[in-house]
Amino acid sequence: MSRAAASVLWGVLGVLAVMVAWELYKFLGPADGFVVGAVDGETGSGVMILPRTNDRAMPHLWEMGARLFQSTSGGSTPPLIVPVVTAALTTLGIAAVGWLIGVAVGVILGVVMQRYRLAEWGLLPWIVVSQTVPLIAFAPLLASIGSQIDRGGFPWPQWLSVAVIASYLAFFPVAVGVLRGLETPDRIHLDLMRSYASGYWSTLFRLRFPAAVPHLLPALRLAAASAVLGAVVAEVSIGMRGGIGRMLIQLAGQASSDPAAPWGPTFGSIALGLVAAGSVALLGLGLKNYRRGEATA
Repeated sequence: MSRAAASVLWGVLGVLAVMVAWELYKFLGPADGFVVGAVDGETGSGVMILPRTNDRAMPHLWEMGARLFQSTSGGSTPPLIVPVVTAALTTLGIAAVGWLIGVAVGVILGVVMQRYRLAEWGLLPWIVVSQTVPLIAFAPLLASIGSQIDRGGFPWPQWLSVAVIASYLAFFPVAVGVLRGLETPDRIHLDLMRSYASGYWSTLFRLRFPAAVPHLLPALRLAAASAVLGAVVAEVSIGMRGGIGRMLIQLAGQASSDPAAPWGPTFGSIALGLVAAGSVALLGLGLKNYRRGEATA
C-alpha cells in the first residue's frame, strides 16, 4: 500500500472511530449528564463532568445529515446545505487571502532570521509570543482600526480585517518552517556552492529553498488550516455577515428548538480546513523530487 493510500485509510478510520464513539456514548451515557457536587438533587449546583445525551443536546449523526437537506428556516427557503456551502466558500476565499499574506510575511521573516542570527534571537521569541494573543479580543480591535481607514474614497472593507486575522495565525508555522528548512543543507553542500563562487541569493534559491521543501510543505498545510480557523473566529468576533462563522452563531442560538441545525455549519467549517490543507497538498505533487525526508505536521 502506498503512503498516500495509507494516509487516506487512516483518515477514514479516524472519522469512523469518532462517529462510533459519538453514537456509543449517546447510547450508554446518562441522559442528563453526570454532575459532581450536586446538592439535594439540584444539578445546577454541581459541576457537570459528562455531557448530556438527550436528543436536544446530542442529536444522532443521521439526524445531523438529514437536516442538511431540509429547509433552512421553513417555508420555501432552500435546504440548509445551500447557505452552508455559500457561506463556506465566502470564508474560504477570505482565508485564502489571509493565507497568502501569512505565507509572504512568514517567508520574509524566515529568510531574515536565517540570514542574520541576531534577527533570529530578537524576532523568534516575539513570533512565538504573538500566538498567545486571544483572537476573540484582537479581532474587534483590528476591525475598529480598519473602520477608521479611508484613503482616496477606498474604505477598509470588513472582510480584509478577517483576512488579516487569518494571516496572523498563518504566518507563524511558515516562519518557523522556512527558518528550519533553510538551515538543513549540509556544510559540504554550502562549501560546494562557495567553491562555485555563488553569492547569498544564488545559494538561497538554488540550494536552501529546495532543501527547505520537506519542512515548508507541512508548514504551508498547517498555515492553511490555521487561516481557516482564524477567519472563522474573526467572523464571529466582529460579526461579519456572509461567512460560516456568523452562520455558526446564528444557528447556535436556535439549538434548543432545532438541535441538529448548528451542526451544518460545523461540518462546513471542518470541510473548509480539509479543503484548505488538501489544496496545499496538491502543491506538493509538483515538488515531489524535493520531498525526501519530509517533516510531519
